[in-house]
Amino acid sequence: MSDLAIQLHWQRGERALQAGKYSNAHTVQYGVRHDLPVDAAPDWGGDPANTNPEQALAAALSSCHMMTFLALAAKAGWPVASYHDHAVAHLGKNPRGQMSVTRIDLHPVVRFDTGFAVDDAQLAEMQDRAHRYCFIANTLADSVEINIL
Repeated sequence: MSDLAIQLHWQRGERALQAGKYSNAHTVQYGVRHDLPVDAAPDWGGDPANTNPEQALAAALSSCHMMTFLALAAKAGWPVASYHDHAVAHLGKNPRGQMSVTRIDLHPVVRFDTGFAVDDAQLAEMQDRAHRYCFIANTLADSVEINIL
C-alpha cells in the first residue's frame, strides 16, 4: 500500500522553551508546492488566521468523504454537478477524560445536472455508503455524523 507523507517544520523563536511562553506556529508542507501555516486552535492560544490540526482533520474527512461519494455516484450514473460541505470538528473530553476531537459533523450539499434527481432515501444511502468506504472515516470509527442538507 501507499505511504503518504508530509513535512512539518517548527523553529523556536524564543530564547528558551518555557511552558506557555512559546509559539506553536509551524508549517506543514504537502508535496513540494504547498506550505500550510498551522497553529494551535484559537481556544488554546493559536492564531485564528492559521489552520489548526483539528480543522485539518475535519478537512481530511470531508475531502475523503466527497471523493468516495463522487466515485460511487459516477459508478451509479449520477450526474453530480457540484458538491459542497461544511465540516465541523467538535473538541471535548473523551470517555477517558482526555481532550480530543469527539465528533466531526459533515453537512454535504449535492447538486445534480438539470433534469436529474434522487429522493432523500437514495441520497442518504449513497452518503452512508461513502462514509463506510472512506479511508479517513474508517480510521476515525464512530465519531462522524453526516447531516444531509
